[in-house]
Amino acid sequence: MSNAAAKPSAEKQWFGHPRQLAILFTSEMWERFGYYGMRALLILYLVQHFVFADRVANGLYGAFTSLVYLTPLIGGLIADQYFGSKKAVKFGAILMSAGYLLLAFSGGENAKPYVMINDQRYEVAIDNDGEDAGQYVVSGENRYKISGNDDGSITLNGATGADLPANVGADSYRFDADRNDVSVILLFLSLGLIIVGNGYFKPNISTIVGTLYPEGDPRRDAGFTIFYMGINLGSIISQFLAPLIAVAYGYQWGFALAGFGMLLAWARFHFAGPALADYGNPPPNGKNRDFIIVIASLLAVPVAWFLLNNAMETASVAHEVAATGIVAYIASQPLLGQVMFFVYVIAMIGIPLWAVFSLKSVERDRMIVAVVLTFFSVVFWTLFEQAGSSLTLFADRNTELDILGVYTMPAGQVQIFNPLFIVIFAPIFSVMWLWLGKRGLEPSVPLKFAIGLVLVGLGFLVLVFGSQFHDANYLVPLFWLAFAYFLHSLGELCLSPVGLSMITKLSIKKLVGMMMGVWFLSSAMAQYVGGIVAQFASTETVGGEVLNAQVSLETYLGVFKTIGVAGIIAGVVLLVLWPLLKKGMHGVK
Repeated sequence: MSNAAAKPSAEKQWFGHPRQLAILFTSEMWERFGYYGMRALLILYLVQHFVFADRVANGLYGAFTSLVYLTPLIGGLIADQYFGSKKAVKFGAILMSAGYLLLAFSGGENAKPYVMINDQRYEVAIDNDGEDAGQYVVSGENRYKISGNDDGSITLNGATGADLPANVGADSYRFDADRNDVSVILLFLSLGLIIVGNGYFKPNISTIVGTLYPEGDPRRDAGFTIFYMGINLGSIISQFLAPLIAVAYGYQWGFALAGFGMLLAWARFHFAGPALADYGNPPPNGKNRDFIIVIASLLAVPVAWFLLNNAMETASVAHEVAATGIVAYIASQPLLGQVMFFVYVIAMIGIPLWAVFSLKSVERDRMIVAVVLTFFSVVFWTLFEQAGSSLTLFADRNTELDILGVYTMPAGQVQIFNPLFIVIFAPIFSVMWLWLGKRGLEPSVPLKFAIGLVLVGLGFLVLVFGSQFHDANYLVPLFWLAFAYFLHSLGELCLSPVGLSMITKLSIKKLVGMMMGVWFLSSAMAQYVGGIVAQFASTETVGGEVLNAQVSLETYLGVFKTIGVAGIIAGVVLLVLWPLLKKGMHGVK
């Protein structure tokens, strides 16, 4: 937090705002350039380079992004109490830069796939050229092309039973890969650096934006709007460039680009000099704990490595979800998942119970509404955040990415649709809400949440509908995936901008910090559960390539249909609760 009051607007201006906003805008733009460039590649990198099975890759992705959303709570508290926002942003930028650059050098050679058939190990060769393209089991001098079947079995074309059977049952084989142990350690350490660095950077640069404006300054909301446009601008640029570079030169150069962007974010902020002298300084009279904080933060990186490694090992073990029940299923989750599920359930049940027995009617009702809306936000973000996992893999495996024979879009690049739609429609929504508000017709927060949930569910159902137009190779026209992103983006515009504001308005003053913590926990929970959802969309792969495109398509569509219907049902339930929730808000807009 700043130890000086925000200065009035007599200084130099930037489009009518304090000139420091330009520094923060570009710093955030380059930081998001790095993060979203990395995110566009991560799931494909895990599947294609490290040759993790879908279940493992999606579980890792969910664990990583959940920690990315959880650490800002800790980083914000440390900055408020000791470090100061400015120092936290610089430190976070250095850690994230190191993480992206280490990620660029983590891979080494591609993992080498193999298959265990009846407890015997066989190497797997991948042929990407011509009519013979496919995956082959190698037995001595013989090669047998692998075909996946609807029942989970595989056919080894040409095998006669002399050395290998022509058909192998689903329970009689297992694909895996030889990975360099050092590369896996470096992978998790690099992700750990990004997790910890993001915890310092993300919340504290936003805090500094808030201190640029005196209390009651009408420019504050517009300033944050401009600031958040930097997020989408950085995202658009990197999600266009990083996948292109990764396809042309390798994943390492795509991650190096992300690291370069992050270094630019650090440089822009660090060399701002006197312009930020009065902002984001440590709290007055606070004790200097910089050395302890830096050491503790560096020690947190191997903790993140442990949690990610535990997620990988746990996801590598198959679970019979239907047979074990929900309690046993949660118990089978990695340590991170078990702790998050436990804490989240306690928060979602405990806070309303405490409010019922401890608060007066108005405060009680508002707190309960805040918890209810927080729960529904988890449902929304669980579905929405399939963008970085199952939707990207769907784009890679079952989407026709060729555009009019002129341009073939890399699979990671499809994530660019979301920020493009946000940039286009955010101003339109802003004007629309203002127009409706002047006429007393603007939807209340619960109604906006309900609309957002219906739209995100509808996006998946639209994709399911459009998939009937797939070609002979089971590739769905790109239009339908883009249309799904369009509906998801409109849903985001209904729900995302009002989320944090809703928490601060509905929570009683002495518990705003705790409720913000619950909101961050909910965001992290959504990321983690999103990884679980993506695991259900897992399909058998060899060397990162699916065995059967038809089975792959049917698997994705089955999951997309289920979560699409779930999103719409959640929206309808919230719509039914809307009058009650609106009443419980007691006039809060």
